[in-house]
Amino acid sequence: MWVKICGMTSEEAVAAAIASHADALGFIFAPSVRRLTPEQAVQLARPARAHASLVAVTLNPEQSLVDEILSIFRPDALQADLAGLDRLQLPETLTRLPVLRSSDPEPTAPPRRFLFEGAHSGRGELSDWSSAARLARAGELILAGGLNPDNVAAAIHAVRPFGVDVSSGVESAPGRKSAEKIQQFIAAARAAS
Repeated sequence: MWVKICGMTSEEAVAAAIASHADALGFIFAPSVRRLTPEQAVQLARPARAHASLVAVTLNPEQSLVDEILSIFRPDALQADLAGLDRLQLPETLTRLPVLRSSDPEPTAPPRRFLFEGAHSGRGELSDWSSAARLARAGELILAGGLNPDNVAAAIHAVRPFGVDVSSGVESAPGRKSAEKIQQFIAAARAAS
């Protein structure tokens, strides 16, 4: 089970995610209590570069912001809404992680790998697991939205995703990750798969 811990804001959170063998870490560059500058993300991500994929998480970004993120932070992947990715000029070598939302119409041909979440990012809203289960048969779906250590196993059994993504579900307060909850989430996700 591929696992992404999103919304990194502290060295402790990054260390906990690395120690628990997260596959990817998300660094947010969109309006949020977890928002970072590219310079902050570089510092936080330094110990993780050899251990996990670094994902720049955006929401309808301007090209200038993307250019700044790419030149300063140098992520492995860029996460953005599917429609928004099409209008950006991105290097061929950059992995794209398109986002589909529960509120969007289901695409007839989803991307090979994509993130599926609730209608609004970062609010802990559960996504529609029945829609996710249908889409998971068509591509490598990464399930996000309202997941936490207590419900991730049920989500995996219901959806059969390629991976899972969590942010607020492993926090002790908004924007503050709990090392214990990160460990519990990753352990529960891997046990369930």
